[in-house]
Amino acid sequence: MQPPAKGAELSGQGGVLVKEARVRDNATMQSSTTFDIVIVGGGLAGLALATALRASRLSIAVVEGRLPVRPDGWDARVYAISPGNARFLAGTGIWNHLDMARMAAVETMEIFGDAGGRLNFSAYDSGIGELAWIVEASLMQRELWETARRQGNVTMFCPARPAGLAFDASKATLTLADGRTLDARLIVAADGADSWTRVAAGIEVSFKPYGQQGVVANFECELPHRGTAFQWFRHDGVLAWLPLPGNLISIVWSTPEEYAQELRGLATADFCQRVAAAGGHRLGRLNLVTPPASFSLRLMRAPRMVGPRLALIGDAAHAIHPLSGHGINLGYQDARVLAETLIAKPEHIDCGDIQWLRRFERARREEVVALQSATDGLQRLFGSPAAPMVALRNAGLNLVQHLPVLRDTLVRYAIGSIG
Repeated sequence: MQPPAKGAELSGQGGVLVKEARVRDNATMQSSTTFDIVIVGGGLAGLALATALRASRLSIAVVEGRLPVRPDGWDARVYAISPGNARFLAGTGIWNHLDMARMAAVETMEIFGDAGGRLNFSAYDSGIGELAWIVEASLMQRELWETARRQGNVTMFCPARPAGLAFDASKATLTLADGRTLDARLIVAADGADSWTRVAAGIEVSFKPYGQQGVVANFECELPHRGTAFQWFRHDGVLAWLPLPGNLISIVWSTPEEYAQELRGLATADFCQRVAAAGGHRLGRLNLVTPPASFSLRLMRAPRMVGPRLALIGDAAHAIHPLSGHGINLGYQDARVLAETLIAKPEHIDCGDIQWLRRFERARREEVVALQSATDGLQRLFGSPAAPMVALRNAGLNLVQHLPVLRDTLVRYAIGSIG
């Protein structure tokens, strides 16, 4: 844990991080428990929302169970951030503060089918600077956290755990495990796919397990990647190599659970050889930099993203297969659109008003449903061993490869509409 920034201090029960200006005496502390917005979850989407509201007059609380930490060395959990979301994060004030020496631009992407299909994307051919930025999750979270806690309209409650949630006509009340209560006009659930807040609010969702895990690890490569991202659709899942600075890459191998366990159980040299061979030794020998880890893959659909005095964002609102790389991009766009909706709200309208919140839901619904359907369809298409499906998916890759207009349209949709 790093010391608080100047102008802030650790005070209150449970190590609650609060602004110095808010800590005067017990009476002041008691009155500070009423907010316009309480965001439950200090992950990427929740913190992005808080920072996107920095210029508003709204008072905001962020409730999070633990402080963000940076791992020693490189973080194995990385994200491909679209140029549109890079612009959004620049607008929140955090993008330019990220360590560029730990980020890599994706200039080209090569996609391979399992029976001769191939598709290439190039930033240069599309007239853009980059297709995406590969950034460590912990790098973004730590910068978002530090930016949010310096904001004059944000109070951080950490470590803190929600224990009760109640709604009435005038407010929502979040009770913390230590007995404190936070009243708010709007509760934002940003606490992940297994959201406690969403369950407490009575919103039932549907989960579709894929029976797969995403195996992640970082490697040093013998050959330069030249800013190229690779993706292979294989009989044993989808393997992606994502460029990191220098000769480093990060991989995500979405594969059946049994094979994921086998991969994680391999000796280091055997694991490196297995990953290198799966990618056709495109970057020569691979040396392991971070040990493999894995997470379960599933689709999650929520029937709605809002309720009276409630909004869902990020993984609390939707979860998709990582083969498209759009998960966190959807979450950042949720934060952007909700912030814009709240900022545009007339003064006389309550920020928890369900009719106004439905503007946010309508603005996000089409994109979320489209990407969930597309990634789920691709997962089923490339997961089938049936000969007709094998022929269809590889023919589809080759068709797009030979239609530059369609290929360019897909690139521009990914970098623009998806954030």
